[in-house]
Amino acid sequence: MDGAIHRTAGPELPAECRTLGGAATGEARITRGYRLKARHVIHAVGPLYHGGTHGEAALLADAYRSSLQRASEAGLKSIAFPAISTGAYHYPLDEAAEVSLRTVIDYLREHPEIEWVRFVLWDQTTLAAYERAVRRLCE
Repeated sequence: MDGAIHRTAGPELPAECRTLGGAATGEARITRGYRLKARHVIHAVGPLYHGGTHGEAALLADAYRSSLQRASEAGLKSIAFPAISTGAYHYPLDEAAEVSLRTVIDYLREHPEIEWVRFVLWDQTTLAAYERAVRRLCE
């Protein structure tokens, strides 16, 4: 996902990213969107999954929460998320879906300035995991 965003946005995006000084796992930074339709890109650092015993759930929640905080600070009304850490970082889909949805719901309860959150999911398998998580959270 990251590579596609950077390629589409153009060379200005990676140039701006180099000025940010990086981010720790669970943190997010915001840049302009450049050639993207989105005005901004929020860059979140999700955790590598190591069996779930190294604080991965808290770090994943932090990545979503930090992203939402950057959106609030920038006055954004909407934000779109991928399934952070579920690709190359190997976070299990069902666990990641529940953490991400719970974190977003909790944040929105306290921050009505964000009016729209969209999850842009890679495939039907990922969508199904998010649908299961929504059902569990609504029980």
